[in-house]
This record gives sequence, C-alpha cells and structure tokens, in this order.
Amino acid sequence: MYFTDRGIEELATRRGEEEVSLLWLSERLREFVDLNPEFETPVERLATWLARLDDEDD
Repeated sequence: MYFTDRGIEELATRRGEEEVSLLWLSERLREFVDLNPEFETPVERLATWLARLDDEDD
C-alpha cells in the first residue's frame, strides 16, 4: 500500500457501506476546495476523470 492510499483505505473502512449520490460527492468536493484552495487542480482532475470514466474516446 502506498502512503497516499491510507486516506482511501480509511474511507473504505469507515464509510464503505454507505451509498451516496454523485451530487452529494460534488458538493463535498466543492466544500473541500473552498477550505483547501491549494488542492483545486487535483480535485478538478479527479472530478473530470470520474465524469469521463465511461467515455469510449479515452
């Protein structure tokens, strides 16, 4: 496991059984960027990647 995976593992352990909407996730990401503007670029990249997962052109 990479050091960066620790947060992902914690998320899976603590909240892995929950179901959330993508709208809810978008709102949490916006809140996070508002509180941590230095992470705007990586959060935008993650959101774009998630939004385009099913695109056949990629």
